[in-house]
Amino acid sequence: MSATALGLVLVAALLHALWNVVAKRTGGDARFALIAALFLLVLWAPLGVWAAWGVLPRWGALEWTVLLASAVVHVFYFTTLLRGYRLSDLTVVYPVARGTGPLLASLGALLWLGESMSVVAACGVAGVAVGVFFLAGGPGLWAKAHDPLQRQRVRAGLGWGAATGALIAGYTLIDGYAVKVLLLSPILVDYVGNLFRVPFLLPAALRDRRGFGEVWRAQWRSALVVAVLGPLGYVLVLYAVRLAPLSHVAPAREVSMLFAALIGGRLLGEGDRSLRLVGAVCIAGGVGALALG
Repeated sequence: MSATALGLVLVAALLHALWNVVAKRTGGDARFALIAALFLLVLWAPLGVWAAWGVLPRWGALEWTVLLASAVVHVFYFTTLLRGYRLSDLTVVYPVARGTGPLLASLGALLWLGESMSVVAACGVAGVAVGVFFLAGGPGLWAKAHDPLQRQRVRAGLGWGAATGALIAGYTLIDGYAVKVLLLSPILVDYVGNLFRVPFLLPAALRDRRGFGEVWRAQWRSALVVAVLGPLGYVLVLYAVRLAPLSHVAPAREVSMLFAALIGGRLLGEGDRSLRLVGAVCIAGGVGALALG
């Protein structure tokens, strides 16, 4: 991975951690996602129009289908993640999702996009996954699994977390294909994908307009932060995918877990500093191996 690609990934990871801290503290649901999506459409419209000018008329059915598929997977990802949070603990769902997503995305890039991976890079992927596990609590997950009162919630968290990770890998591969193979603008991939997501999120808000209004008044500031930082971070990732193999970029993004832990303090509800230190070392080593590999 080039220094430029690595720099883009690290900046994107910091932005991802920042907006996730805001989103977690807000405790929003699908209505929060809709508010952020609407803000995004307005705030990024000038850049979106600039990127689309003279380009969209040349798109065929394949380009539109790929972006629609990306939007659908993104919606399923968000709803699956929220479902997991309702049935289990964030400290189970989040690390499983963020740990399995890059592994599956890397495997998919090797099989679908024809990428290759050195032994050093493969060790880097494993290092990042292990680091995410320790940063989120590590062996404490297994202790919960043996507690009769916790077992059902842990199993639910593992299942929904793995499903979320598969969806993360899904939209990563689809968007990677869009920018690497179809050579679509990362700006358009994010902006048009968000435009397609709005109709899927809108019906729930329309069914309870009063409730949506209350959520808007309470959470619009946080949604605005997400609408600014979220697209910026993801567009940087997509530009990095143009410069480096997707199988390297996807796991390197998980350094955001380290940033989130440092910025959010108790974001994952764990206070064991030794485990966090082990996780940080594993992630740093893994990202370094990906850069070298």
